[in-house]
Amino acid sequence: MTSTMSMTTSATVILAAMVAAYVLAKILKLSTELSILAAALVGGLIGGAGIPARHIVEGAFTYLDICLIFITATLFMNLLKEAGGIAFVIRRVVQRFHHRKALLFIMLAVVMLIPGMLTGAGSVTVLIVGGLVASVLGYMGIPKPKAAAIVFVIAGLSAAAPPVSLWAMLTAAGVNMPYVGFFLPLMIPCLLLALATIFILGWKAKPADLDQILKELPEAPPGMSWFKIALPFLLFFALVVAGRIWPFDFPILGLPLMFAAAAAITLALSPVHINVLDVSRRTVHQLLPLIGTLTCVGILVQIMTLTGARGLIAISVVTLPVMVVILTLFLTLPISETVLMWGAAPVLGVPLVLLFNTINLNPIVALAGMSIIWPLGDALPPTAIIGRLTVETVGMKEKYGTFLKYCIVPAILIIIVGTLMVVFSKKLAFLTVF
Repeated sequence: MTSTMSMTTSATVILAAMVAAYVLAKILKLSTELSILAAALVGGLIGGAGIPARHIVEGAFTYLDICLIFITATLFMNLLKEAGGIAFVIRRVVQRFHHRKALLFIMLAVVMLIPGMLTGAGSVTVLIVGGLVASVLGYMGIPKPKAAAIVFVIAGLSAAAPPVSLWAMLTAAGVNMPYVGFFLPLMIPCLLLALATIFILGWKAKPADLDQILKELPEAPPGMSWFKIALPFLLFFALVVAGRIWPFDFPILGLPLMFAAAAAITLALSPVHINVLDVSRRTVHQLLPLIGTLTCVGILVQIMTLTGARGLIAISVVTLPVMVVILTLFLTLPISETVLMWGAAPVLGVPLVLLFNTINLNPIVALAGMSIIWPLGDALPPTAIIGRLTVETVGMKEKYGTFLKYCIVPAILIIIVGTLMVVFSKKLAFLTVF
């Protein structure tokens, strides 16, 4: 008993020191990545491990495969944008559905979902299509704060949507659970909530003025066509499906190689010359904060495991009343995302999934429900990285609080759906068959 109490006390002291180091680093205005690294190093020192080089290196490479997915997927989307594919799609959608608001909203929501679905990063959705969609919404009479809210919420849902859902992937890796069966549990709520968001916030919009919008949108290059846009996506999904249909006969390519193949097809079919080195350089620069966060989070999780701090969090979560845990998900998940960003998944998501599994809930559906709630934290201060990026991309001049006000209703809807998915995860288990 005394030994157990001593271990618990030691882990508590180490965890408190790590939290204090993180807070101090943020007060000193260090980046989130450096703050996480500082917390990890302090944890190692206080835990008596010094600066454990081996664990730092191992932790830094924990999420290397996920970083490769982000890089190749974002490169694919950036090449498609440089080829004029994004401008072509937006212009054709507006031309075809400008006089039918409902259909235009549906198509815009789908277009916004695709970049985040393929890259796992809401920032990619904001940067690639956010500005163009906001311009269309503006010409429909939607004020910029409301347009920014639409772009942010759907960008967050796109990041949670399959096939690349970072929160689900990180948590699944932490509990040694295969990332299989998440497609429908993530796709259905993300799609429905994206449609609900654009219809709720844009219901007062007027039909689009085609001439004004087309003057504002960038021109698509001559020679671009639906075939040239669709073929890379068809190749990607064909490779994914082939691996599912013939698991023992089809070679294991991995998502990074599949995205690289799609990027190569995009480059080959591009009607304009693309400087691949320049696009690649901008892609890596664009993803540096995300890659840096994942690298530092890997180190943090490794040090927390080494010192027992991670076990303390797991035990604390598991021993709480289940009802309390579920009813506070709307607070704990967004706040943890605000503080740790994607690091919230392995730190908090792992013990939550273990808890839900022990009480006979379906871990896949429950994790999918949590994954759609987590992105809401990206709009909350002090970090608010995606929220502020959205405001800047849309060109909103009003106070940041105005943008947050318009996010409230969609956020409540997302929280309700995500929580219900956790509660009724066992009854929704049939969604995991695909």
